[in-house]
Amino acid sequence: MFIDRAEIFIKAGNGGDGAVSFHREKYVMAGGPDGGDGGRGGDVVFVADKNKNTLIDFKYKRKYVASDGENGDINNMSGRSGSDVVVKVPLGTVIKDKETGKTIADLFYDGEKKIVLRGGRGGKGNARFAKPARQAPEFSQHGVKTTEAKIILELKTIADVGLVGFPNVGKSTLLSVLTNAKPKIANYHFTTLSPNLGVVKYFDDSFVIADIPGLIEGASGGAGLGHSFLRHIERVRLIVHMVDISGSEGRDPYDDYKTVNDELRGYSAVLAEKPQIAVAAKSDISSGADALKAFEKKAKIKAIAVSSVANKGLEELLKTVYQRLKELPPPEPMAVDGYEYSEPNGDDFEITAVGSGVYEVTGGLVALLERNVSLGNDESFRYFQRVLREKGVVDGLIKNGVVDGDTVIIGDIEFDFVE
Repeated sequence: MFIDRAEIFIKAGNGGDGAVSFHREKYVMAGGPDGGDGGRGGDVVFVADKNKNTLIDFKYKRKYVASDGENGDINNMSGRSGSDVVVKVPLGTVIKDKETGKTIADLFYDGEKKIVLRGGRGGKGNARFAKPARQAPEFSQHGVKTTEAKIILELKTIADVGLVGFPNVGKSTLLSVLTNAKPKIANYHFTTLSPNLGVVKYFDDSFVIADIPGLIEGASGGAGLGHSFLRHIERVRLIVHMVDISGSEGRDPYDDYKTVNDELRGYSAVLAEKPQIAVAAKSDISSGADALKAFEKKAKIKAIAVSSVANKGLEELLKTVYQRLKELPPPEPMAVDGYEYSEPNGDDFEITAVGSGVYEVTGGLVALLERNVSLGNDESFRYFQRVLREKGVVDGLIKNGVVDGDTVIIGDIEFDFVE
């Protein structure tokens, strides 16, 4: 089964918590703090793999979670870092953030890697907080907790040449004759439901041809195979546009040619500008040279008459394709937005009234406080109070109408406000 689009959930590992510990040893008095740091959480890494050609793996597994970092330990021992989760995808896979629609990466080359989510940093142990004025800190830092992200994977076929045209015009047959590919061939529409790739050996050179699923009117709006078809033409350097010159299905070749180009233009201006070679297929059963001349006159182009069954015109077609490819720049990855997931800003906060006399503080500052504050420790709690004043949270609460006795919620912390 060929699948070229998938939606999955990913999550990097949480950072491990720092340890609170004091050195205890016989004959050693006041050994001091020795709590180690927590380990870093594992990353979520995507890797392009030339041995994969479909996103079918993501039909059955849709959640990828890296392991958490381990907590710190006594004797200044740091926790072990979490293991990365490595996700292998086919070449040509574009990664997008679902919420914003922005592109994160285009994995174009074999072995290319992209860290999409980074693991949370480990928390510092209490040994890291020791200083002359605070020789026995009884608190440590929590590791950074990561959040889940939802992403879209889209496979865009990488090929030099794309065969396009209405269903049943002979694209699969032509591919099977020119290459070693063995696509499904039958005398009915939509025989091909996914791109088939084949390599053409031409003298000492070679190029890749993709047989793209048949197009119908309205495909740029999603009709028929719709975007599943058009997505795979975006990367090709050259389009071989095939029409049934015989009119064997009662359609006019020029109308077919115009309809397909209209759909390319409707989907993307870039597709509309790609160079094309027109091919008059099934020329062995046409009404002769008159049909070809009539098509060329209407379309105002020259077409190469071919018959895959009769082996007619194939050498001319290969020579023309080869020469055109020599003139075109090599394929390159598409431009991406470079969207990155980042930790929340530790200064940002927002105050919301969630009920009568109840206010909630949210934002990046909350994540910072949750990580650094231990309410069971007086020194840590004083730090909590100091940050609320220094960052403007107290002033913000007053401006929002908070009075003494109102309830304030900050993450998992809930307290009565006292100015």
